[in-house]
Amino acid sequence: MKSRIHPVSRPVVFRDRAADFAFLTRSTAESEKTIEWEDGKRYPVIDVETSSASHPFYTGNSQVLDTAGRVERFERRYGDASKRG
Repeated sequence: MKSRIHPVSRPVVFRDRAADFAFLTRSTAESEKTIEWEDGKRYPVIDVETSSASHPFYTGNSQVLDTAGRVERFERRYGDASKRG
């Protein structure tokens, strides 16, 4: 590998505030905020909106869409195509 062309990778804590979940990994992302981790050291922390701890795909809490209600609302608004002739 060529030296001085790759970004610096360092330990960073990513925190999902919605799920109260955090994990320590290596990243090139930077942050001014820091947090004290379980090992007693301080690491930069990056708050994320969604992680595997809160995403419906990973948690199995996916929402069922009310497609029948959407179809009925569309037909009320624009009329039923079969009735127009």
